[in-house]
Parts: sequence; C-alpha cells; structure tokens
Amino acid sequence: IKFMIYNLHKSAGRLCVVDCVSVSFSWLRIPGVLQRLGFTYFILALLQTFWGQKEVPLRSDVVLYWPQWVIIILLETVWLCVTFLMPVPNCPTGYLGAGGIGDNGLYPNCTGGAAGYTDRLMFGDNMYRYPTCKEMYLTTQPFDPEGVLGTINSIVMGFLGMQAGKIIISYNGFNIHILGRFLAWAVVLVCCITWRFQTQLVSGFSPNKLTGSFCRSLSYVTCMGCFSFLLLAAMYFVSDVKGWWGGQPFIYPGMNSIFVYVGHSLLGFYFPFSWEMNFQQSHWEQLFQSLWGTGLWVLIAYLLYRKKFFLKI
Repeated sequence: IKFMIYNLHKSAGRLCVVDCVSVSFSWLRIPGVLQRLGFTYFILALLQTFWGQKEVPLRSDVVLYWPQWVIIILLETVWLCVTFLMPVPNCPTGYLGAGGIGDNGLYPNCTGGAAGYTDRLMFGDNMYRYPTCKEMYLTTQPFDPEGVLGTINSIVMGFLGMQAGKIIISYNGFNIHILGRFLAWAVVLVCCITWRFQTQLVSGFSPNKLTGSFCRSLSYVTCMGCFSFLLLAAMYFVSDVKGWWGGQPFIYPGMNSIFVYVGHSLLGFYFPFSWEMNFQQSHWEQLFQSLWGTGLWVLIAYLLYRKKFFLKI
C-alpha cells in the first residue's frame, strides 16, 4: 500500500507542490526501543512464570532458580556463537564496530558485524537507515541499534535486574547480606569485564570495541550491570538502611515515566521545552536548554504526583 506525501510551502503568495515522496510499508521499522523492552519483559515474565518460586525462598536467590540460569546461559551462548562465528560477507568474523570511517575505514560496509547482517537478512535492505552511527561514522549500510541479536543481551541485562530483585526479597530484613550480595555481583561482573578486555587485547582488537554501542555486546552488559549493582548498593544504603534520602525529585517522573517519555517525544522540540538557539555551537546554551526542559517535565510529573494521576500500560 502506497500513498503520496506532498510537501507544500508558500512561494510568491501562492502554495506550490515542491516535492513528492513515495512511502511504503516495506520501509516500516519493525524493531524499536519499546519493542525491545516489551519482548525483553515478555521473556523474563515467562521465565518467572514457569520456573519461578510460588513462595519467597529464604536466603536463596540463585540455586532454586537454576532452570532460569540454564536458559539465560543458552541464550548468551547463541549470541556468542552467532556474533563471533557467523561468516559475514566481505567482513572479518567477530567484527563489532560501526563500519564507515571507523577503524580507519578498513571495513566501510561492515556496520554492526553479524548483528547488522542478521537484521538485513530478516528485514531486508529497507530496514532502519538512519542510526546514530550514520552521521558520526558516515556509514552506508542500514543498521538498527534495536535489532534482533542485541535483544538477547537486553534479556540478559533484564535478568540481572531480576536477580537484584530476588536478592532484596530473599534477604528482606538482612541489610548487610543484601549489600554484600550487591557488591559480590559487582565484583563478578567486573571480573568478566577484565577477562573480556584481556581477550580483546590478545586477539588484536582495540579496547574501544568493548563499549558494544553498536551491538549491545556482552562487555556492554557486564559493564552496565557492574555499575548498576554498585549504584543500587549505594542507593539502598542511603535510602533504605540510613533513610537519608527519599528519592526526590526522581521519584516523581519515575511514577509517570510513560507519560514523561511520550510527552517529551511529542512536545520536546517545541516551546517552552526548547527553542531555536542563537549560538548553535555554544555548549552552555544547549546544556541550559536541556536542563530547562528536564526541569519542566519534573515539575509536570510532580504536579501529576500531587493529583495522584499515574499513566500506566
């Protein structure tokens, strides 16, 4: 199904048709941020439904959930095998870079490596053509940062969040044990980061590939998981153990996160949330505009919180 979009503008006092663009559903972007979140939560919900515990186990947050861990390990094994063993035409095996002018322009058509190649096989060449790396690295290949292969590691990251919740529930009332296990998980994940860093250096890859910004790599998951457990431990100590802070003002937009997200997506480019800057190259004006817009949404969320209005899906 195709339809025509006419761009109109006023010229010499009359409206003129200046452009005509054909749009087709074959160009529809199937993956996306919310799609990835929804699929991740769906898989995690299945794991907890079929292999969870009906009663809260006391001081057991790993052993009793061994079926979940088996499935997560299998999923991660699939990601590792596809990422580092799948042959990608005209690209080195295991490539995780951006392509384009990245890596000194050695692999211009290898954007995303196996992740990008898998998505192009599944969705065709009409898939998402405007990723962030296109402008920065001058890439030519279509690439979706929320593609299929990267969703596997999103599930693993979400599972780490589930693990944090299991710790809080299983050790409820034992604050020292909760903090200790948070820190223990941070140490385990930082060891994974160290091992991965050494592996990359031995294999000849440069350390900047560890960020996994294009494929949401295992290194990215372990790095973010490590910092998340450290931050969670600090927040738990400050808020739950000592009671020094109640989470303000972050609690207000957090209670209406969907409303704030959709509102910013629709209105974020309009006044009073943003305006046309006089100094495009000025970092301070961009910073002020971002802080101003964020402050307005926090204020809106606070007013909705006072009115007990919460938008949920």
